[in-house]
Amino acid sequence: MRDVAVIGVGETQFGELWDKSFRDLGIEAGLRAIQDAGITTENLDAVYVGNMSAGRLIDQEHVSALVADYSGLSDMHLPTTRVEGGGACGALAILQGWAAVASGLHEIVVVGAAEKMTDVGETKAMEILTATADQEWESVFGATIPGLFAMMARRHMYEYATTREQIASVAVKNHRHGALNPNAQFQKEITLEAVLKAPKVAEPLGLFDMAPLSDGAAALVLCPLEKARRFQDTPVQILASGQASDTVALHDRRELTTMDATVVAGKRAFHAAQKTPSEVQVAEVHDNFTISEIIAIEDLRFVKKGQGGPATEDGQTALGSKIAVNTSGGLKARGMPVGATGVAQAVEIVRQLRGEGGKRQVGNAEIGLTHTLGGTGATAVVHLFGRVN
Repeated sequence: MRDVAVIGVGETQFGELWDKSFRDLGIEAGLRAIQDAGITTENLDAVYVGNMSAGRLIDQEHVSALVADYSGLSDMHLPTTRVEGGGACGALAILQGWAAVASGLHEIVVVGAAEKMTDVGETKAMEILTATADQEWESVFGATIPGLFAMMARRHMYEYATTREQIASVAVKNHRHGALNPNAQFQKEITLEAVLKAPKVAEPLGLFDMAPLSDGAAALVLCPLEKARRFQDTPVQILASGQASDTVALHDRRELTTMDATVVAGKRAFHAAQKTPSEVQVAEVHDNFTISEIIAIEDLRFVKKGQGGPATEDGQTALGSKIAVNTSGGLKARGMPVGATGVAQAVEIVRQLRGEGGKRQVGNAEIGLTHTLGGTGATAVVHLFGRVN
């Protein structure tokens, strides 16, 4: 297997983008990544697209061919593949693109991901998102995605004495980071008091404890590491990837305060890369809800189990700390175009490792990590990235 590098990144603005279509967003992100890589479309061998639910959100299936068509690539007859895995679509598309290059099947591929969440009403969008849970044993009885994550939060508070203030601290931190990201949906800091006083969505979680439903897209260009310097002065290597699954229904899990798929995916990635959690300086983890980030940093072994709340409250995961978590603002502030999440996370990590983080740059970042969930944790994908010196 060959080593694989990221030689180009691109993303759109995130938010309620009424003036841009799904096609517009995908094309914009892809072209930016190609331009960043310094290549032309003639160099491409394949396209992988992460997308959760275009069929229900915009009544459009067959989106991988659509993206290639409207990018002007149809006459090249490139193989194009759509990848689906709930909120982990983008991360899984990276995994597929990495495997294609590592195996020698392709030389240069584009991995793109996009979602247009705001073309339907908020109630409909949440219904579509809840379809990533177990329809037969959860959704049909009234369980929603916010309700299921609220159960995790309440259990975490019970087992580890995690406080409501500690959970809210995730939102405060990520909005502080998002205020430094020009592409973030929310570029404004919020106070702890505002999070605590926000209207309840599913007790104990309030409006500011959940990520917004967003429009947006992101893309990467991958190639063999041995050829990367031909195209990019600062390539970033994909050191390793880990993927794991768990039960779709929350009630079948071993426990509510640990996502076993994250634990296993993380261990697989660290083992393959021969790295440890203590070597990671910057991470983008799945924070669709504030409790998600707390559980993630525990399951990835950045902190001990039960210490995610105190660590966040004490600033141990903020910019300037030993490990900076969600420097982009995370899903919480950058925005959550669901299928694009994993690729957008990778774009942030690559920029950090290149030293292109701007006001949110992590000093001397050499190892970065992305963690992406599908549903309530039935799918987890972890990628490790390293700066090529």
